[in-house]
Amino acid sequence: MSDTTYTLSIQGMTCASCAGRVERALRKVTGVLEASVNLATETARIQGSMDVAALLQAVEKAGYGAREVQPLAAAPAAANGAESRHLLLAAVLSLPLLMPMLLMPLGIHWQLPGWVQWGLATPVQFWLGARFYRAGWAALRTGGSNMDQLVALGTSAAYGLSVYHLLAPGTAHHAPPLYFESSAVVITLILLGKWLEHRAKRQASEAIRALQALRPETARVLRDGQETEVPVSSVAAGEVVVVRPGERMPVDGVVLEGRSHCDESLLTGEALPVPKAPGDPVVGGAVNGEGRLQVKVRAVGAESVLARIVRLVEDAQAKKAPIQRIVDRVSAVFVPVVVGLALMTLLGWGLATGDWSRGLLNAVAVLVIACPCALGLATPTAVMAGTGVAARAGILIQDVDALETTRQLQTLAFDKTGTLTLGQPALMQVQALDGTEAALLTRAAALQSGSEHPLAKAVLRAVDTRGLGWHPADAVTAVAGRGVMGRIDGVPFALGHARWMAELDVDLASGHAASMAASQAGWTQSWLACKMGGVWRLQGLLAFGDAPRPQSRAAIAALHALGLRTVMLSGDNRAAAQAVAAQVGIADADVRAEVLPEGKAELIRTMAANGPVGMVGDGLNDAPALAAATVGFAMGSGTDVAMHAAGVTLMRPDPRLVADAIDISRRTVRKIHQNLFWAFAYNVVGIPLAAFGLLDPMLAGAAMALSSVSVVTNALLLRRWSPRARDQGD
Repeated sequence: MSDTTYTLSIQGMTCASCAGRVERALRKVTGVLEASVNLATETARIQGSMDVAALLQAVEKAGYGAREVQPLAAAPAAANGAESRHLLLAAVLSLPLLMPMLLMPLGIHWQLPGWVQWGLATPVQFWLGARFYRAGWAALRTGGSNMDQLVALGTSAAYGLSVYHLLAPGTAHHAPPLYFESSAVVITLILLGKWLEHRAKRQASEAIRALQALRPETARVLRDGQETEVPVSSVAAGEVVVVRPGERMPVDGVVLEGRSHCDESLLTGEALPVPKAPGDPVVGGAVNGEGRLQVKVRAVGAESVLARIVRLVEDAQAKKAPIQRIVDRVSAVFVPVVVGLALMTLLGWGLATGDWSRGLLNAVAVLVIACPCALGLATPTAVMAGTGVAARAGILIQDVDALETTRQLQTLAFDKTGTLTLGQPALMQVQALDGTEAALLTRAAALQSGSEHPLAKAVLRAVDTRGLGWHPADAVTAVAGRGVMGRIDGVPFALGHARWMAELDVDLASGHAASMAASQAGWTQSWLACKMGGVWRLQGLLAFGDAPRPQSRAAIAALHALGLRTVMLSGDNRAAAQAVAAQVGIADADVRAEVLPEGKAELIRTMAANGPVGMVGDGLNDAPALAAATVGFAMGSGTDVAMHAAGVTLMRPDPRLVADAIDISRRTVRKIHQNLFWAFAYNVVGIPLAAFGLLDPMLAGAAMALSSVSVVTNALLLRRWSPRARDQGD
């Protein structure tokens, strides 16, 4: 049996340790060479020579559901409606239990009757919190341990002790100590964390779906001289497809007939459409411009460039949160240790004093003080505070992994177009060779008055900015792949690239110096010529470039001040990339030009071998690199795909927000570490006191609540954070 790659949809995973168990179960199957589980999309990719039935059986034996999915099938959206309803219901049931604690500092002593507390806490514990029992049991069956077991054990201890006190004889004459609020509130807060996790999963799957949506479902194939519309999946290499103006390319191929411009920003990231003529390559997903093209198919389906980009994003997103892995490892030791200590407390008191009832209460006190309230709150409260204050500053942190790892970045790689630059062509140079600059500009505007081409818009903006008057030309004709022709005051004019000027026998020698200067700056050039006496004569040169954002230089300087290295990755030519790098403060040695999407992702992985790397981009072509980076930063002005693939979205097109994101990440992770320290400190001090009978369950519950208050208060200190000072005059 030859090696095959299978994709499975996995159901029932709740955390990174679940993904690890599924991976281990799959790797034990005979014939499996490699198995990778993507928690974000809840899928597994397995390579080897094995039967898919054996893979499904291995996953089910590990306690999870699985089904095979076909390559390039649309990723299912993660359902979040039930999660939202459960979270809301848990909050409604828990709030009355929490009210006495909130009113106590105001001098108001109010308590719900015990049976009412029991009625509110029970559905939270056993209905809304049932997932923790199921996941904890699944881990226990496979010999593992995780946070779900800690939550289930701790909340059950608090709930069970409360029920014991409620039903104990003599409680009718005094209010028994109850801890229903502890169990219910902890479950509610953990459900909030799960809801945020499901939202991150949904965003990850949206990135894949957004990429897949770029692939047309049908194509027009020339068969027996007739255009036949067929599903893309039925198109074979070597066939000829017809692509009309405004349509997306359904396949990768080579132009056989026709001329046009294609928007290939998904590959190059550049705003300028690329001229296409017979012999030029085209890529599936690119948008055809004004001309009708016949394209010979080279690749389709799983072999296309777009499909490879999809796979790159899927593979790069299969990452595990560092903090969660640490907590899972601690949990594996913490749970059995606490259970063992509780059992030793029970036996010790029972055998030493014969008072088994006292021993039971002390054992429960051990479990109550060890209830992972603060441990469960340590990370989510800091995350909520950090992401909240970041959002107010215009930084959207989409997952905990990005928040944890942004602080570790040593290198920041920037896409050029639309990230460090404005992302649209601007008129950079006007060189009149026959007449005035004003005349050259107004004639160019007259020829392009009705055009939607980016260069035409740049000319019209420049004319409007200078306040020049002009009138549309007559008999304007767009020449596909070349430029535009028309008559101004009865005189024929042509505006286009140098190759077309050569076809018209226009002598460009007088503009050579200006052309060389524009070429060295990496600018796109358009030439204007007029026909006089039957001969085309050169009028002048217009050069277009992409200007740097006003904030880019300050952004690079801020990152350098933080000790980070900055690198530019661009699909543009080297001259254009180096010109922009010099303006924003990036060293020549750190410029990587003429890089395709696969190359960007590969460069990111290469740099990551020397330390964590961040990628900042805005286009579809940046999606694989954003996903491959340790942390991806997407400009909010960019494509949805880039935003979904990135861990951090900058809601304003301001690259200085990258430095702010690193700062808030460092502060937030510092709070997480502090919170985890205090959470464990309460246990280290409290468990021995409870075991020796010096801390009754009521005080244990109070200590448990105090530990929660302390970590929440510490996390809320993040609200005082503010963005770094901005340059004067910004």
